[in-house]
Amino acid sequence: MARYLILIGVLFIAAGLLWPWLKNLPLGRLPGDIIIHRQNFRFYFPVTTSIVVSLLLTLLLWLFRK
Repeated sequence: MARYLILIGVLFIAAGLLWPWLKNLPLGRLPGDIIIHRQNFRFYFPVTTSIVVSLLLTLLLWLFRK
């Protein structure tokens, strides 16, 4: 369990250091993400982004277990 917590911490640090480049990725603005704009209301549901992130995390975890 401690090893996984350390790994998660290292991943957060890496994401923080790479943030200037990661924020330019189109994640969150993919086709299939639901965005509804009304006068005083904005609803955002990132369906496609959630699927892509889930697939990437599944692939990474599968590679680390092998």
